[in-house]
Amino acid sequence: MMFSKIFQYAYLVFAVLFLYDGISKWNLDRTASYLSLGLAALAIFMFFFRRRFNTKNQNKDNSN
Repeated sequence: MMFSKIFQYAYLVFAVLFLYDGISKWNLDRTASYLSLGLAALAIFMFFFRRRFNTKNQNKDNSN
């Protein structure tokens, strides 16, 4: 269970890294910038998805 929380917050770290990469490449290569920003959005989505999935599992385990 502890590893899932660590990986959950790792998605936020990757989102920040991809956001930085996308912003730094904005004036040089827009195509690569769009790809980095898209991956940042995907990482943020995965963070919220994993957080919701983990809370559902915790609620399910506590009810039994």
